[in-house]
Amino acid sequence: MRPFLAFASLTVGLAGAVSSPAASAACYVVYGPSEQVIYRASEPPVNLSFPLHQTVPVLAPGATLVFSLDNHGCESEVDLLSQSAASRQPGAAQPPALLRAPRAPRG
Repeated sequence: MRPFLAFASLTVGLAGAVSSPAASAACYVVYGPSEQVIYRASEPPVNLSFPLHQTVPVLAPGATLVFSLDNHGCESEVDLLSQSAASRQPGAAQPPALLRAPRAPRG
């Protein structure tokens, strides 16, 4: 009888682990050096496979990235980063792997 109980508890534990939602943020907000919101969306502004201390300064020197599971306020997106990227000099080197791919225009 004991092997059956061990199997049953293992099965229940695995089912709980598989059915739990994956950990991900619902809203990403980037604050500029003057604490103004320069980015807010449900998509990360940087490649999250790299450490944030390497990627966020590439966006804007002195910027801070805050993310939460709550999407409150994320309904109205802000993306001043793409405007500042367009105004950068074309010869300025930016590590492409650190930044996210540009988003397709929405119609």
